[in-house]
Amino acid sequence: MTSEFNFFRHWYPLIPLEDIDPNYPTPVTLLGLRLVIWKPRSSTHYQVFLDQCPHRLAPLSEGRIDEKSDNLMCSYHGWEFDQNGVCTSIPQAEKPEILTKNKEQFACLSFPSRQVNGLLWVWPDKNSQDLANKTPLPLSPQIDADKGFIWSSYVRDMAYDWQTLVENVADPSHVPYAHHGVQGNRNNGQPLPIEIVQSTPTLIEAKIERGLKSTITFDPPCRLEYSIKIGDSNKQVGLVVYCVPVAPGKSRIVGQFPRNFAKGFMKIIPRWWEHLNTRHLVLEGDMILLQQQEYYLQEKQETESWKTAYKLPTEADRLVIEFRRWFDTYCQGKLPWETVGIKDTNLTINDNRQEVLDRYHQHTQHCSSCRNALKTIKTLQVILLIISILSILGCSMMPDQFRQQWGLLLGGFVIFGLGLYSWLKWWLEPRFYFVDYVHADKK
Repeated sequence: MTSEFNFFRHWYPLIPLEDIDPNYPTPVTLLGLRLVIWKPRSSTHYQVFLDQCPHRLAPLSEGRIDEKSDNLMCSYHGWEFDQNGVCTSIPQAEKPEILTKNKEQFACLSFPSRQVNGLLWVWPDKNSQDLANKTPLPLSPQIDADKGFIWSSYVRDMAYDWQTLVENVADPSHVPYAHHGVQGNRNNGQPLPIEIVQSTPTLIEAKIERGLKSTITFDPPCRLEYSIKIGDSNKQVGLVVYCVPVAPGKSRIVGQFPRNFAKGFMKIIPRWWEHLNTRHLVLEGDMILLQQQEYYLQEKQETESWKTAYKLPTEADRLVIEFRRWFDTYCQGKLPWETVGIKDTNLTINDNRQEVLDRYHQHTQHCSSCRNALKTIKTLQVILLIISILSILGCSMMPDQFRQQWGLLLGGFVIFGLGLYSWLKWWLEPRFYFVDYVHADKK
C-alpha cells in the first residue's frame, strides 16, 4: 500500500520578492488557503498569515501596516498583530488584561516562511514547524551566481489546474506547434524520445539526447526544471518552473530563467519588456488549449481512466505518462481540496478569451516591473498631451514673425508627441491587459 502524498507538508514559492510591495498587505491563494503577505517596515522578512482576522474573520489583506506600531492592522475594527501573529491591540477592549489572558485565542494563524533565491517560500501546514525546519527547499542548482548563472523571474496565475500545468511543462514535444514563432517552429517537429532515468515518490528524472540535450527534473509537488546544454560548449540555459496549486481549475507559475552566457543582454532588456514579448506569449500559446483540454479530461474521467482518454503512443509522451502514474500512485489522482472545504471541482469551459488570457489580473498586478512600467506609460501620455496642447496654444498666440520662424518646428514637435502618445495609448498600454492569441494567425 502506498503512502499518501501530503501536499501541505512541502515548501512552495508564492511570488518573487522583487514583486512584493512592502507598503501593502498582499493577498495570495495556495491550496485553497487564502493567505496574506506582509512585513513591518522595520523588518526585512515577510510574514505569511491566514487571511482572516480572528475577531470577525475579515480579510487582513484589506488592512494596513500601521505607521506608529509597525503592526498589521485589520481595517474592520482596528485589531493589530505583530510579526509573530500576536494580537497587540484591541481598541474596543475595556480592560488591557484581556489581551494577555487570551493571547493564543486572539492570535493570527501564521505559517513558516523563508526568503531564498529571490523567492518568498511558505510551508502551508501550521502543525509541522519542526518538519518544515528540517525539510530543504526545492531549490534549483542553476539559480546560483557562484556557478556563473544569471536569471530573471516571472509570476502568473493560470486558468487551469495544477496537474494540467505540470503535465504541460513535462511535455517538450508541444513546443514547435503551440509556440510556433515564439520559441519553436512547427516545421521542425520531429520524434523526441524521452528516457526516464529514475522515478521515485520524491523525484522523477528524465533525459533527452536528441537535439538540445536536456535533463528534466520533477521534484514534487512544485519544482519542474529543464537543464539544457548548448552544443559541446559549457553554455547552459535552464527553465525552472514552480507549479503552485491554487484552487480547482487555478494554478500559479513562478518561473526562473537561468543561463551562464550572454549576461549583459539580460541587463539591457527591461524585465517588463521581456514579459510582454516573450513570457506572456509562451504561456498564452497554451492557455486556451489547456483550459479546454482540462475540461474534457475531467469529463471523460467520470467513466474512464486517463490511460484510455489520452492516446499516448510515442516516446515523446513518456514523461507525461510517468507523471500521471506518480499522481495516481501517491496522490490517488486528486488534489486535497476537500481538506480545506472545497467540494465542487466541476470545471467549465470559459469561452471568454479576455478572461482566460487576462494579462492584467493574472500578471501585471502581481509584477512590480510591469506595474511600474504601466504607471510610467500612463504618466507619459498625460505629459505628452499637456505639452502638445501647450505647444499648439503657444504657436497660435505667437506674433506672426515668430510663428513663421518657430511654427514649423513646433508643429513637427506636436505631430511627434501625438504620434508617440498614440503608440503608447493604443499599442503598448493594451499589452499589459489583454492580447488575443490565435494560433491560425501564426504563419
